[in-house]
Amino acid sequence: MTARIRTSWYSERVRREVTVVRWGHLGQPVLLFPTAGGDAEECERFLMLKVLSPLLEAGRIKVYSVDSISGQAWINRDDWGPHRAKVQSAFHAFIVHELVPAIRADCNDRNIEIITAGASIGAFNALSTLCRSPDIFRGAVCMSGTYDMSRWMDGKHTFDYHVSSPRHFVPRLPEGAQLHALRKRFVILATGEGRAEAPHESWQAANALGGRGIPNRVDVWGPNWHHDWPTWRTMLPMYLDELTGGSQHAIPYHESPHGR
Repeated sequence: MTARIRTSWYSERVRREVTVVRWGHLGQPVLLFPTAGGDAEECERFLMLKVLSPLLEAGRIKVYSVDSISGQAWINRDDWGPHRAKVQSAFHAFIVHELVPAIRADCNDRNIEIITAGASIGAFNALSTLCRSPDIFRGAVCMSGTYDMSRWMDGKHTFDYHVSSPRHFVPRLPEGAQLHALRKRFVILATGEGRAEAPHESWQAANALGGRGIPNRVDVWGPNWHHDWPTWRTMLPMYLDELTGGSQHAIPYHESPHGR
């Protein structure tokens, strides 16, 4: 049975108790962000850990998941845009200054690099986290992503939003350490073309990255793959196998405009 540890602590950065769950005992750490309103155990309830069990039990990966603090703010109809973006920035600070040290301590390696992953708004978090901190995160698996959050900003474009949104800040990044590090990273942008999917979001994110020389790949899975857990349960094991050195798998439909 896959090793599992659940913990929580109060964070001053996000001003609430945050739950983190870890599965696995050895291997590449993977930070898996929930969908919009999800909690740290969402991926387990929707059987993602079941399909990842071969990689977990082989010691290839360790999976960490955390409550979707920022995702919950984005979908809160009683909130307003600038505050949502402020929560997003606070969540990133929590990830970098609290969760990453905890993951590295759990891995007994204070410098280990982490892969991010997520679906829907979780894909936005995976991409944003990598792009903001490429010195910590080495790759991202972004599935069925929503990458333009402007629709929830109530017509505002604040500093917190700008620095959280790769589609907006990456094209304007100056030459320097952050962009240099990003050019050594790799992003997978996977999307279906079925129900509730929006492939154009992945292409727009790819163009923002590729325009600055950041390696990425768009995988379009076709009309029979919907914005839902069966799609993501098929995608994620394959991509994590690829990124952790496993065999290459055939996929239903594949385009690579900005390859490695």
